[in-house]
Amino acid sequence: MKTDVLIIGAGAAGLMCAITAGRRGRGVLVVDHANKIGKKILMSGGGRCNFTNTGASPANYLSANPHFAKSALARYTPADFIALVEKHGIAYHEKELGQLFCDDSSKQIVRLLLEECTAAGVRIETSCGVERVRQTGEGFAVLTTRGEVHAESLVVATGGLSIPSMGATGFGYELARQFGHAVLPVRAALVPLTLSGKHQEHYADLAGVALPLVEARVGKRAFRAGLLFTHRGLSGPAILQISSYWQPGDDLRLDLAPDAELGEWLLAQRAARPAAELKNVLAEALPKRLAQRLCELFFPSRPMRQYRDAELREIGRQLHDWPITASGTEGYRTAEVTLGGVDTDGLSSSTMQSKLVPGLYFIGEVVDVTGWLGGYNFQWAWASGHAAGEVA
Repeated sequence: MKTDVLIIGAGAAGLMCAITAGRRGRGVLVVDHANKIGKKILMSGGGRCNFTNTGASPANYLSANPHFAKSALARYTPADFIALVEKHGIAYHEKELGQLFCDDSSKQIVRLLLEECTAAGVRIETSCGVERVRQTGEGFAVLTTRGEVHAESLVVATGGLSIPSMGATGFGYELARQFGHAVLPVRAALVPLTLSGKHQEHYADLAGVALPLVEARVGKRAFRAGLLFTHRGLSGPAILQISSYWQPGDDLRLDLAPDAELGEWLLAQRAARPAAELKNVLAEALPKRLAQRLCELFFPSRPMRQYRDAELREIGRQLHDWPITASGTEGYRTAEVTLGGVDTDGLSSSTMQSKLVPGLYFIGEVVDVTGWLGGYNFQWAWASGHAAGEVA
């Protein structure tokens, strides 16, 4: 079988690349070892797909080369994908901080992509694994479980290692190394953090307790969002965001009430309610179970009148700079994305084409470009897929 462009991977980046190349009149075949198209799209955003972020910029991405994503992101913007969503009559809403979700279902985004593929003459083969790839004089020969495919251009859109239960593998990294590309160390990102030993004992039975707003900090990087205690540690948007910057041994700090001045508030509470116990007062600023636990372990609870000014200010200071000793992450099993990947030094930032092998492209999550939580990784998929699709 012959085709102009062969794309390995029918996720967000692969399908966008297929649509873009197909519109140029290129013959495009997409193969995927999974039995269903766009599994990660379907599960994202709680089944409503956080399909982009209106504020997406290169500053929202982690990469060994922070400039690499600029070209692709500038040439295919959130507005471009929003126009596609509106063309297909999909109702959507902004949840917070520029995060756009389908009103109804993430199935609508998969349907949009499949309809655009059909209109562009793209063929898609699911349950089709790749067994071997070799370079030929005319391009590439790819042996699949359904026979050999000869293609002028080969696009690797295989994703990373996150959520192996949905079929994620390291195949894209193996392929990159086969053709001489460096692959930077990978690790789970946008992932819950785990606690161990006494740190877990302190908080394990608070599983399910949530704070609507905390500030999680590692070094100079900080994120404000919600936090959730789990049986194994900490989750919630603030933790998922900071997990991309945290590594074992790093000092993680939480401001448990970033919009309050707890020291001064406690002084005011003492004046108003001198007989009230500290644990009951703190339960008005923090979830009750958390307030009680902190008083059991760290702040012996007494009537407010028994605390000096300096003591209340110190309690406030500690709650704004609470140390958490995480032991690790939940790993790829629950990670939304994979940090690291194919070294961008070996790729063209404008086309995603290999600098080592003409006609070979790497797009999406397999590349060392990782977005924040909130639609940024989908925008990288659309932008990098579009960049390769314009030239493949």
